[in-house]
Amino acid sequence: MTATAAPHAAIAPKTPPLPEAKPETLGLSRSRLQAMSDAFKREIDKGTVPGVTVLVGRRGQVGWFEAIGKQSPSGTAPMAHDSIFRLFSMTKPIVSVGIMALVEDGHLLLSDAVAKFIPEFSDQKVGLVSGGKLELVPPKRPMTVQDLLRHTSGLTYEHQGDGPVHKLYQDSRVRSRKITNAEHAALVASFPLVCHPGDEFNYSRSTDILGRIIEVISGKSLGAYLTDRILAPLQMAETGFATAEANAGRLAEPFAADPWTGDKVALFNMLEQPVMESGGGGLVSTTMDYARFALMLRNGGALDGNRIIGRKTLELMASDHLGPHVVTNGTLLSPGHGFGLGFAVRRDAGIAPFPGSVGQYFWSGIAGTFFWIDPKEDLFVVFMSQGPGQRDYTRTLVRDLVYAAVD
Repeated sequence: MTATAAPHAAIAPKTPPLPEAKPETLGLSRSRLQAMSDAFKREIDKGTVPGVTVLVGRRGQVGWFEAIGKQSPSGTAPMAHDSIFRLFSMTKPIVSVGIMALVEDGHLLLSDAVAKFIPEFSDQKVGLVSGGKLELVPPKRPMTVQDLLRHTSGLTYEHQGDGPVHKLYQDSRVRSRKITNAEHAALVASFPLVCHPGDEFNYSRSTDILGRIIEVISGKSLGAYLTDRILAPLQMAETGFATAEANAGRLAEPFAADPWTGDKVALFNMLEQPVMESGGGGLVSTTMDYARFALMLRNGGALDGNRIIGRKTLELMASDHLGPHVVTNGTLLSPGHGFGLGFAVRRDAGIAPFPGSVGQYFWSGIAGTFFWIDPKEDLFVVFMSQGPGQRDYTRTLVRDLVYAAVD
């Protein structure tokens, strides 16, 4: 199920498992991990989510890996270790590593203007609202690659607000999976920015634009580049922008209607190969595939002898790049957190309403997936579900329960 795999390949590649160990030998409490699984079983029984997987690793080995509940609410198949999930924004860290690999190769600098690679961004204006009207002004400085990585580009998402710029996004084809990455980038470049580059953190389509820059520099499709540079070396054999029809029985699905609000839930078809390979949210994957990516990060950029990214480059990525001068908009970053180059980063031991360590870095997906790396505790965790409306609750719940098990 790689990004370049033939849809009817005779023998599908398999993802090798990570080494396992008893929880006690890794400084993890078996009874507390069991309590975590029991808590999610209760949530599933209450109808919060159809099912989940939780993988907890420490010191380079997996100490706990459970699949709980059902894979799909309309079927009878239990959730499985190899169930396939939509990653949505957990695509972003993979693409961010991909762009930083090109930085390491000398193809670009973080300070390069985005317009150097995508000329349509050279004449973009900032849309300031004054007296109820949209006023277009030149940006104080060009948008850079670093701005895209840390979401200070001035770009936005159509669901991140209801201002005049957001409405331009909403009324466009920007969400279409049937346009090319080049067409998508040109469309985004045609919209005004919501702020001057560097002034504010606004979660956005920035990583989609990074995906297009990867295509421009590499001369490959985003999927082909990610496969060659990251997925194949890490043996993430079941990660791509679609999966084969033969895997139809392994797809994790959400409730048709949100169990808390009753709103209809509609997610993309994982069996359909999109034209738009979204660097911001298009990959599908399994728990073990993403655990291999997470362990590579925890190892400082390498896994099984394959170096994906340099240790110092990763250190830069996992550092806060916002600082006190950048205005943080929205609720995506909890108190005590900043944002690096592709990941949220914990800056304070306290303030946030959940446990963790300073220097911990992580990200999540809108459908309910979540992962984090805690270098201080030598811990990596991957949580998978397809419950969009419950994602904030389950992210906090799994953090509380995992950290309770750390001896």
